Amino acid sequence: MGEPQPSSPHPADSAPVSRASGGERPATPERQQVIALVDDDRNILTTVSIGLQAEGFATRVYADAETALRALLDNPPDLAIFDIKMPRMDGFRLLQELRSQSRLPVIFLTSKDEEPDEALGLAMGADDYITKPFSQRLLVARIRAILRRSELARTPPEETPATDVPEPVVRGRLRLDPARHQVTWDGAQVSLTVTEFLILEALALRPGVVKSRNQLMDAAYSEDVYVDDRTIDSHIKRLRRKFRAADNEFSAIDTLYGAGYSFTDA
Repeated sequence: MGEPQPSSPHPADSAPVSRASGGERPATPERQQVIALVDDDRNILTTVSIGLQAEGFATRVYADAETALRALLDNPPDLAIFDIKMPRMDGFRLLQELRSQSRLPVIFLTSKDEEPDEALGLAMGADDYITKPFSQRLLVARIRAILRRSELARTPPEETPATDVPEPVVRGRLRLDPARHQVTWDGAQVSLTVTEFLILEALALRPGVVKSRNQLMDAAYSEDVYVDDRTIDSHIKRLRRKFRAADNEFSAIDTLYGAGYSFTDA
């Protein structure tokens, strides 16, 4: 397969519809980070691609999963964003095929009525999901967080200053490893999105201390991203559900009505 072609007003359905810049895959300080977008909705491809380019990323966009899979394996970007609902090969199948050969970071785009799909995607190896409609700033913040984590994971331990590697957080049966973005409860792995991980980490770092919704928003989102405070309630609900799948008696996240949430490590 050839390289992605330069973008045009009416790209072919079976070909990438934008050209990436940035040269070879190995990271250098000068190299643009490359984001691949896979979605059969041309409006989303165009809008997201323009927004990411404005933030300094190079983009490659693909209107079908089969073409994308070959390109992702032949010339890997730094991160890929998949829509779930696509014809012929959907986002789950694309991720499954990709994961058999690559650990490329992947973000899923989902609709509000696809919550079970989100859990399945994370279990299959997606790094995060974002619900449509979404703000461009939120997407950029999630991309940068995942890229930082991915870069740290690729760096050999002897080349990583000790001060750059956060220590695992252990609170009772909970263990969080920020460097690897891994969470276990009583030894069982729990798959969390980046946002869920950051909220849980903020609570677990100060067990017993009540954190307000605003404090948890500050921990999970960059300062230029606005989210409604009820979004935190939704994340807490999902956190509890995921931990109760591992332990149906999980009750370590407490609610203080009108004040916020706290973590109990007893």
